[in-house]
Amino acid sequence: MDTEKQTIIKNLANEMGTEDLVVVIGAADPEVAQVTAETVTFGDPSFAGPLAGVSLRLPVYHILEPEVKEAIPPEVYAKQAGFMELVADAEEIGKIFREIRDKIENP
Repeated sequence: MDTEKQTIIKNLANEMGTEDLVVVIGAADPEVAQVTAETVTFGDPSFAGPLAGVSLRLPVYHILEPEVKEAIPPEVYAKQAGFMELVADAEEIGKIFREIRDKIENP
């Protein structure tokens, strides 16, 4: 996750608080998705960006997870994210994201 996006998320968390923020990630590569999710949850693992050492503990979901898909109108989802179902391993990504959310709830 680049520093610009880290800054945006950090500023939103500071301005609004973290109680009502949820991050939805759309990276198709499981490793990229995992690093991005861990960055907004536990802090920047590279210790180079604005979230270095900042654990926001934000809940993260992937665009391919059923609970996200169900919350988006079908025509919007199909147009904006439907293609990802063909190229990404939704099951593997979902497992990664559930484990990250579980670490927030059960540290």
